Amino acid sequence: MQPSPEASGSYGRSIRPLALVLILSVVLRVGVAFYLGDQVPPPVNAPDETSYSYLAERVATGYGYSFDRPWYPLGKPAGYPTAHWSFLYTAFLAGIYAVVGVHPLVGRLAGAVLGGALCPWMVYRLARRVFPGCPRTWILAATSGAIYAYFVIYAAMLMTETFFIIATLFVLEQALALAERPNAKRAIALGLGLGVATLLRQSILPWVVVLFGWLLWRGVREGRARSVIPPLAISGAILVGMILPFTLRNYWVYQDFLLLNSNAGYAMYSAQHPIHGTSFQEYTAAPVPSSLLAQDLSEPELDRELLRLGIQQIVADPWRYVLLSLSRIRAYFVFWPTRESSLLYNAGRLVSFTLFLPFMLIGLWLGLRRAGPLRTRADWARFSTTPVAMVLLFASSYSLMHILTWAMTRYRLPVDAVMLVFAALAVDEQVLPRVQAWRRMLTGGAAKLGQGD
Repeated sequence: MQPSPEASGSYGRSIRPLALVLILSVVLRVGVAFYLGDQVPPPVNAPDETSYSYLAERVATGYGYSFDRPWYPLGKPAGYPTAHWSFLYTAFLAGIYAVVGVHPLVGRLAGAVLGGALCPWMVYRLARRVFPGCPRTWILAATSGAIYAYFVIYAAMLMTETFFIIATLFVLEQALALAERPNAKRAIALGLGLGVATLLRQSILPWVVVLFGWLLWRGVREGRARSVIPPLAISGAILVGMILPFTLRNYWVYQDFLLLNSNAGYAMYSAQHPIHGTSFQEYTAAPVPSSLLAQDLSEPELDRELLRLGIQQIVADPWRYVLLSLSRIRAYFVFWPTRESSLLYNAGRLVSFTLFLPFMLIGLWLGLRRAGPLRTRADWARFSTTPVAMVLLFASSYSLMHILTWAMTRYRLPVDAVMLVFAALAVDEQVLPRVQAWRRMLTGGAAKLGQGD
């Protein structure tokens, strides 16, 4: 078993540089928040942050989760109660608006400060779990999380991205802690993290199944499956308990079952729509069929019907779906400037994913090399229970889910946060030693010149 990160004396020595990194992180995000200002984009095609701001304003002024006009993407009448958007983030923003009035800048600053402090800290904590005993890698990982341009931009936007990334990193870190030493305290922390992540974005739910399977598999491999099952039950019960109030709310509002949000059906329908052909257009949203709107379906009914139509589109032409999914790989991993993106996003892409991708790949190779030989089935079985295997399982399964459904750059950001741990390892083991060697060479050459004079 790998040593616990808490047992390492290196942890204490990293506190001061970590604090400086967090300060830098907050300052960068606060600067972007002021740049974006005290407004949101106009409701043309209703960008997500516009939708969240308008919905939060409605909640703060007593109208509940509803819009004052037909709203993207479902187009329900004004005042119709919606479950399409994250209940948790909307409530967070509505709380701010209720106190200070409708000032998006205050919401941006709250996200900038919280995101600036928590995102690099959680990258740091995950790095400690994945690569124990490597304090320089931990600090480099936190620094990467602080300066990664996409994270800086999204932290100042009124969207779920930043808090979802933080919650996902917390889930991964606590899952590794639970795998290392199963107990009720860590099970409760994992359950709370899963609940928060799910209330921010329900697309995390498929990963919950994979994660619980991995934790059980590791317990079986280590001969302590019985000690893993009770903590998993605790975590699962907390997750269900955090979702249940919103399921009950939905039943009370619609007189129909809706687990949490009514967005899975539309995402499946729009992403597989013939409007894309065989080349996915991530910024093109298919309109809800007028025939469905004419039926005056409730949101749960509309969600289920759109899901059915999305699956029907796949079954009707499976080869087109294969080609469409392959094209989504480009949309998911794009690292070059595009015409569809603004100058801010293009610059952010270049100073984040484009810049860090080579280090992520080198670090991935180094991380796999640390695992030892992977030639036999026994080698792979041993590797499958390691922290590196678990975070790579998340990165691959979460990416595959979006490639098969709806892929956009921002949906990849939780994976980017995980891969920064590997980028930090690459810088630590490959870049810094070379820089130090060059410095010694230059210093030695200067000293010899001085002696010659």
